[in-house]
Amino acid sequence: MGKVTGFMEYARLQEAAEAPATRVKHHKEFLLHLDDAAAKTQAARCMDCGIPFCNNGCPVNNIIPDWNDLVYRGNYQEALDTLHSTNNFPEFTGRICPAPCETACTLGINSDAVGIKSIEHFIIDKGWENAWIKPQIASSSTGKKIAIVGSGPAGMAAAQQLARVGHAVTVFEKNDRVGGLLRYGIPDFKLEKLHIDRRVEQMQAEGVVFKTGVLVGDDFPQNITNWSQETISAAQLQEQFDAIIMAGGAEQPRDLPVPGRELKGVHFAMDFLPQQNKVNAGDKVKEQIKATGKHVVVIGGGDTGSDCVGTSNRHGAASVSQFEVMPMPPEQENIPLVWPYWPLKLRTSSSHEEGCQRDWSVATKRLEGRNGKVEKLIAARVEWRDGKMQEVADSEFEIKADLVLLAMGFVSPVQQTLTSFGVEQDARGNVRATTEGVKAYVSSVNKVFTAGDMRRGQSLVVWAIREGRQCAQAVDKFLMGSSLLPL
Repeated sequence: MGKVTGFMEYARLQEAAEAPATRVKHHKEFLLHLDDAAAKTQAARCMDCGIPFCNNGCPVNNIIPDWNDLVYRGNYQEALDTLHSTNNFPEFTGRICPAPCETACTLGINSDAVGIKSIEHFIIDKGWENAWIKPQIASSSTGKKIAIVGSGPAGMAAAQQLARVGHAVTVFEKNDRVGGLLRYGIPDFKLEKLHIDRRVEQMQAEGVVFKTGVLVGDDFPQNITNWSQETISAAQLQEQFDAIIMAGGAEQPRDLPVPGRELKGVHFAMDFLPQQNKVNAGDKVKEQIKATGKHVVVIGGGDTGSDCVGTSNRHGAASVSQFEVMPMPPEQENIPLVWPYWPLKLRTSSSHEEGCQRDWSVATKRLEGRNGKVEKLIAARVEWRDGKMQEVADSEFEIKADLVLLAMGFVSPVQQTLTSFGVEQDARGNVRATTEGVKAYVSSVNKVFTAGDMRRGQSLVVWAIREGRQCAQAVDKFLMGSSLLPL
């Protein structure tokens, strides 16, 4: 490493952030990337640890010590090339990834881990600022045509890899803009959409064709087809293309089957969040779900719930509460027990810092209201014994609730697309496919592949990018007999 004693000399530095009181007044990003001097200092904290567990902690296997050393030496463009060698979209992961690499950092055993995510954020922003990121256009065409269903991170990664080796790639997206969950699931204050737009421009220059407003499959219910302007059948794709990649998201939300669920003011998180992203993009949304002046209750303690909290605060909610049915995690993980794996610990997001009452071991019993509109939520305390949930006696309580947002995760992809292709599914309703061997990422249907959440279920953006890249290599091998694409 450039400075072998750096980890003993320098403290970890968090990225500067706009104060909560001011950032809730807008929907723009509020984290600033490190400046050159700070980035070099933070990169100097990377140890010469012998075995860089961070590489394996990262799903895309980023070569982290190498680009830390390059940043320390000021070789920013080479650091960018190293970063891009394993990750197509570091501007996404450098902003929204929970950084399992930092959990696996050797320095994290007895000190603060290296700020890997902040350095990644610095490198990619430096690349865009200096116009170092340019289209990589294939020198020749293979004559092979590939259809990708879904333009989220898995579909985008697969498309870019395949276009760069000369295949003709068409990406089908049911929404009006490219990006999938990145576009309409993640708030702008975490990921501004210009980052997606300029990658799309790069990919179009590389030959990728994006067709938005197109739903792939047959016999969709009206509430789904309303999103799209047209449909194309699975049979048409199989006839027109040499290979197909199913790379949609796990979009079927987990519901809350309690009395009062039908009341107005009770919505899935993914009905609430995309509307605000559309408004931020300049669209007019009729009857937008707004938290302004309301007592908001978010059910579900994960990232989607946190996004609902941040968006509600920006709307000007009267109060925001978040319930989680599982027990409160410990504030500090047992590092000797769990390192280098992802620990169970209390995590407080930037949205929580902006204002939120959080509570754990709470189960919703029913929702009540008047004139068909929700007004309060009735809940009870629960305890977990031998993996089973039991209600605590005499623990029932109620809370004001003008808006209830269900953010309890996602159970499967949209089933109509899967059944249209006739692919086998696993027990959770995902496309059945392995990730290893000659059948890697291959579904049960000839020339139909799958990657990302549609294969593995609800997961992280960084896992989607990894699977998109690996699936691209599998498709290239299928079409050409061999592949030079990296994993």
